[in-house]
Amino acid sequence: MDVTLRALPLGRGRGVRLLVTAMSRFAARVSFRDSGGDVIRSELGSVPATVLAASRPWRTFRWHHGQAHFSGWYWAATTGRHVVYESRLELARLLLADFDPSVAAIAAQPFYLTACVNGRERNHVPDFLLLGGDGVVTVVNVKPSARLADPKVAEALGWAGAVFAERGWRHEIWTGASPVRLSNVRFLAAYRDPARLDPAVVSAVAEQVAGPVRLCEIEQAWPERSGEARAAVLHLVWRGVVRADLSVLLSAETMLERVA
Repeated sequence: MDVTLRALPLGRGRGVRLLVTAMSRFAARVSFRDSGGDVIRSELGSVPATVLAASRPWRTFRWHHGQAHFSGWYWAATTGRHVVYESRLELARLLLADFDPSVAAIAAQPFYLTACVNGRERNHVPDFLLLGGDGVVTVVNVKPSARLADPKVAEALGWAGAVFAERGWRHEIWTGASPVRLSNVRFLAAYRDPARLDPAVVSAVAEQVAGPVRLCEIEQAWPERSGEARAAVLHLVWRGVVRADLSVLLSAETMLERVA
């Protein structure tokens, strides 16, 4: 079945609803690599999101000297495994996803999507799939904001987003975040792994944050183990057990409070 696309703003406007209506009569297909590396092909609507969230990256990643993009592997505390990224902007979104307590699973390059658009087969590999603890599925495409002005990029994201909407999934086009918040989350990520911390210290520090208290006060309460106390409380902020204002840079004067 063909789908006719129209020029439309991404994610809003009457044109998007008309596009979704057209796509609802078409079953998109996906190919993905299961946890064992085997390629599975199926209708998009037939594959549980939990299966896709456990998939291996669709593309094979290679690194070479002088490459234009920045790529690598990030160990996600959310899943306890490494997640691949292809740019610094993707790494930034990955950090925020790992920091988000509502996210239960993260997959990079989770599948290869195909659909017939304007008489020709189109394909798309999204950057990330996020599975929420409440079952909400978000497909994320990371793009520098300047690229969204390119009609080809807008059209590609438009038809793919319509397919995801028909599946009942959210489609997020992410271009960046507050530099201060991102800097704080990047700093907190150094304390994300519980295996590197003393559970007894973490538990004791958590009890100290019964009411609002400054970070330096926590450290002062552990004069001979201030570094461990600092690591413990920052780990608790990462986990969402303790709250801090991330709209300003973290410092010794940062106020902390227990999340109810």
